[in-house]
Amino acid sequence: MFKPITFALALILTSTTAYATTTPIVGTVQSKCTIVTTRTGVYAQPTPDELTTAAADGGRTPIIRVDVSLANYYTAKFYTPTEFSSSPSLTDTVTWTGSVSVSSVSAPGMSDYDTNKITYNNVSEYDLHTAGSTWFEIESSATYGVDKSFPGGNYTAVVTAECIAN
Repeated sequence: MFKPITFALALILTSTTAYATTTPIVGTVQSKCTIVTTRTGVYAQPTPDELTTAAADGGRTPIIRVDVSLANYYTAKFYTPTEFSSSPSLTDTVTWTGSVSVSSVSAPGMSDYDTNKITYNNVSEYDLHTAGSTWFEIESSATYGVDKSFPGGNYTAVVTAECIAN
C-alpha cells in the first residue's frame, strides 16, 4: 500500500515540468527639463536675396526657454534651420547661417553657458549645470543663389530644441 503512494510521490517530485510566472514592474519618469517657445521668429527681407531674423533688418528672433529643476542632468541642443519647411518652389541653392545665444538667465551660475557651449554644423549644445530657467535667442538667415531674388510667397523654417538626459 505504501509502494504506490511512494512511487506517485517520487514521480511528482522528479517531474521536469516547471511553472513560471512573470510579474511586471512599471513606473513613470517625469522629465525635469521642459522647453517652451516664448517668442516665435519672423523673417525680414532686407535685400531681395536674403531672409533674416536680425532685428536691425526688421526681423524678429525666436526665443526658447529651457527650465531645469535638477542641475547637471541635462544637455540642451538647438538645431538652427538648414532648409525651409515650406516655401515657394526654389530653383537655386540656399545658403544658411544661424546662431544660438543666451539672452537671459534666472541664476548667476548660468553666466558661463555661452562661453562653454559646443557648436558644430548647425548645432549648439549647452551643458545645463545649474537649476533654473534659461532663455535662448536664435538667429537665422538664408541667402538665395548668387544675387537671385527669392520668389514671392510664404517661407517657414524651423528651429529644433531638445533636452537630453545625461
